[in-house]
Amino acid sequence: MFVGDDWAEDHHDIELMDGSGRRLAKARLPEGVAGMARLHAMIGDQLGQTLADEVEVVVGIETDRGPWVAALVAAGYTVLAVNPLQAARFRDRLGVSGAKSDAADAHMLADMVRTHGHELRPVAGDSARAEAIKVVARTHKTLIWERTRHTQRLRHALRDYFPAALAAFDDLDAADTLELLDKAPTPGQAARLTISQISAALKRARRRNITPKAAAIQTALRAEHLGQPEIVAAAYAASSRALIAVIATLNAQITALQGQVESHFGQHPAAEIIVSQPGLGPVLGARVLAEFGDDPHRYSSAKARKNYAGTSPVTRASGRKKVTLARFVHNDRLIDALLTQAFAALTTSPGARAYYDRQRARGANHNAALRQLANRLVGILHGCLKTHTPYDEMTAWSHQTGTVAA
Repeated sequence: MFVGDDWAEDHHDIELMDGSGRRLAKARLPEGVAGMARLHAMIGDQLGQTLADEVEVVVGIETDRGPWVAALVAAGYTVLAVNPLQAARFRDRLGVSGAKSDAADAHMLADMVRTHGHELRPVAGDSARAEAIKVVARTHKTLIWERTRHTQRLRHALRDYFPAALAAFDDLDAADTLELLDKAPTPGQAARLTISQISAALKRARRRNITPKAAAIQTALRAEHLGQPEIVAAAYAASSRALIAVIATLNAQITALQGQVESHFGQHPAAEIIVSQPGLGPVLGARVLAEFGDDPHRYSSAKARKNYAGTSPVTRASGRKKVTLARFVHNDRLIDALLTQAFAALTTSPGARAYYDRQRARGANHNAALRQLANRLVGILHGCLKTHTPYDEMTAWSHQTGTVAA
């Protein structure tokens, strides 16, 4: 039996379909326990008690997480996670009018898993510990992205009314910078800051070489720059203080959540293998584990893991034209972590550095060479996880040409 499940925030449109494509039943079910009970009842009515254990129930749904999906998996159904882009393309095959409804989408999903289920990805059977790591690692990274956005907003505001601050401070999200800008958010107030006030903020932020740094900051803040009328500068100062408060709060929560990421990751059985990889520490390793998952049967080969990671190239061939391109459809969080790992590996792994240099020598630019290195490191990680062995520099790069330091 095939089930199409088109979900919204508070309901699920369900359609049951047999192997020939005939509709067996359809309904709109509420989210939660009541809706799940009704779904089980609908399936039971169609299968009957005698065949319930003999017939496979395949569910197509446009998500791979959440309590509803967990309940479907726990019930023993085969759950196929359909990418929304795949669903949109399949919908176009059934009609080109552009019409769309939740009930029609449920029918489309049921028919899709009936005819193309062998090409769709089942929901991974990740452990509860891996799911917990995903929750904290994703939230931690989201907060970092949010801090970057708010810091850029602060930078743009300062450029408009207080350019001296940009000359005085290198890191706008640093604790000492936020403290001084909150204390003196206008050019006039900042010019009156004393060396002792600046030094105290630097000391609380545990900076080194406080005396010369404090003098340089005071000089920059007292330099002449183009400015805004006093009333406009005051308005900008109020806005900047609001941004400063948000950034300071984000800093505190990022630090607190980092401890949770490291704690959850450190308890996972694969943590030792993952942090043994060049360029991976507890936080970055947690992100990689969170996005790959820990289902041992999810990736049949290193190539499958690379394809999911988005580091492997795609080939487009038509007639006499053939080009190899980077994948632009990928898990943004995973590719961000893997490229960060590759960049860090350049200084921690002689083999990784030699591999990167060879790509550059062949004419690849920095981004392309880094992506190829990330692709290679994914393959190494896959081998280590499959064999349950930590990373070894000589083994990982032994087949590569060139000299690798011991």
